[in-house]
Amino acid sequence: MQIPSLELQIQTLPDNPGVYQYYDKDGKILYVGKAKNLKKRVSSYFNKIHDTRKTNVLVKKIITIKHIVVPTETDALLLENNLIKTLQPRYNVLLRDDKSYPWICIKKEPFSRIFLTRRMIKDGSEYFGPYTNFKMVYTILDLIKELYPLRTCNYDLSESNINSGKFKVCLEYHIGNCKGPCEGLEPLEEYQRQVNAIREILKGNFKESLKDFRKLMNTYAQNLQFEEAQKIKEKIEILENYQSRSTIINPKITNIDVFSIVSDESAAYVNFLQISHGSIIRSHTLEMKKKLDESDEELLELAIVELRERFQLLSKEIIVPFELDLGENIKITVPQLGDKKQILDLSIRNAKFYRIEQLKQLQIVDPDRHVNRIMAQMQKDLRLPTEPRHIECFDNSNIQGTNPVAACVVFKDGKPSKKDYRHFNVKTVVGPDDFASMTEIVYRRYKRLLDENEPLPQLIIIDGGKGQLSAALKSIDELGLRGKIAIIGIAKRLEELFYPGDSIPLYLDKKSETLKVIQQLRNEAHRFGITFHRDKRSKAALNSSVESIPGIGEKTMLTLIQHFKSVKRLKLATEKEISDVIGVSKAKKIVEFYKTN
Repeated sequence: MQIPSLELQIQTLPDNPGVYQYYDKDGKILYVGKAKNLKKRVSSYFNKIHDTRKTNVLVKKIITIKHIVVPTETDALLLENNLIKTLQPRYNVLLRDDKSYPWICIKKEPFSRIFLTRRMIKDGSEYFGPYTNFKMVYTILDLIKELYPLRTCNYDLSESNINSGKFKVCLEYHIGNCKGPCEGLEPLEEYQRQVNAIREILKGNFKESLKDFRKLMNTYAQNLQFEEAQKIKEKIEILENYQSRSTIINPKITNIDVFSIVSDESAAYVNFLQISHGSIIRSHTLEMKKKLDESDEELLELAIVELRERFQLLSKEIIVPFELDLGENIKITVPQLGDKKQILDLSIRNAKFYRIEQLKQLQIVDPDRHVNRIMAQMQKDLRLPTEPRHIECFDNSNIQGTNPVAACVVFKDGKPSKKDYRHFNVKTVVGPDDFASMTEIVYRRYKRLLDENEPLPQLIIIDGGKGQLSAALKSIDELGLRGKIAIIGIAKRLEELFYPGDSIPLYLDKKSETLKVIQQLRNEAHRFGITFHRDKRSKAALNSSVESIPGIGEKTMLTLIQHFKSVKRLKLATEKEISDVIGVSKAKKIVEFYKTN
């Protein structure tokens, strides 16, 4: 497969946070970096000469750019850390494990301690994080300390040690920061209730705890301790804004592979994330060209087997979006909620972005193929006998029955053909009758095309529901075109598509390209019709107010109306004010006319 040019690879990068990877001509990793906006950051490497020789050498070696999209900048920072440690690219500073980020630990012991640590010890304790901001960690710990008086000592508070009176309360007890569990002054159940509340705060579920904070703040305020109340208020605001966990790293999820699939008419894109010790260490997207109408299940099973063999994956559990049969030795997980669902969603997002990039590249390099794909997709989605290469859409415009007009817009190969757009003045209908107007306009349009032997469209779209569609069908039947041209109606409210003789509407996926083309047609017809209608009303209003002024033309009056905003203001204007706009001689005629009339 030929590698796209660097310019093309950069052009199709998303404007999202993520991590980018540079590879040389031999496929070796050169550099891993993070970005708030992938396209802007990567582009900056190629649009200037850099200050350091090493960076310029790096840029010359880059042949392939890969990337992983993540939800936030924090996630990008953490993922970059993991990938540099795992891949050790030549041009990156080596990040050693002793530079790891801090965690908050809930120690597995009676009367659990809660503290900051850089080391994860597998002794059954719980770890939350990692956090990229030390200020955030200290803020959380301060909040916990203020709300829940917990012990800070490292005594072994077993039941036998407490009962034997081995320990004595310290200063923390006397100043109110601890309730003295070491002397049995606080029951274990009460202490663990507080630990459970703290665990919820660290998970991000701190609704009840916030109530306690606000209660504490109000107590301070009632006791006129306003400085203390303000401190609690500031901490509440920080707590409300902090994000407790990262999607990128979760110590509870170890040695799992995640697979997701996004497909269209011609290809499927399978994304794979490898999770090791709670961290993403690899991401890869595989493109599969469809030969037959294979299902997503079949394609994903094939891709999983291929990727596990290619990357020598040995994990016993895989996360996928739907049930698969991969034998008894592999546990299949289809998550619905929680951390595993978040990671599956991240994989799906990366597959979607990869597909969008490939389609953008295809649109730039081979626009005909891009058009062919959309036409085939529309034929399938709309159940049409042929590809809708020529589509026409109709829309009526009238306000309380005045100046009824209609618009017909034409799309060829999925794009507007503006030279073929047509306006219509409704001639035979009196009053605001949209159905009769539609019947007239459709008849006039296709009667003329038939008379002039012009090509007919493959699809007609009527902006409206069943009533408008039925009105248009009368003209189609009268002209003998039923069965020769497909015709559908689109209702605005729920984007329902109506077919002749079918009372049940068709609903397309809101994100489908077919619906987007139809919506573009409908919106263009509405815009084109409204513009014509406004022009007609403005002209009619202008003519009714100025037709009797001798020596003053339409262009002059239009200039005056645009300046004075209304005929009423023009009548009240002085000769000097009018002459400043159109000159002395014409101003004199207008002033004389309004005086005598």
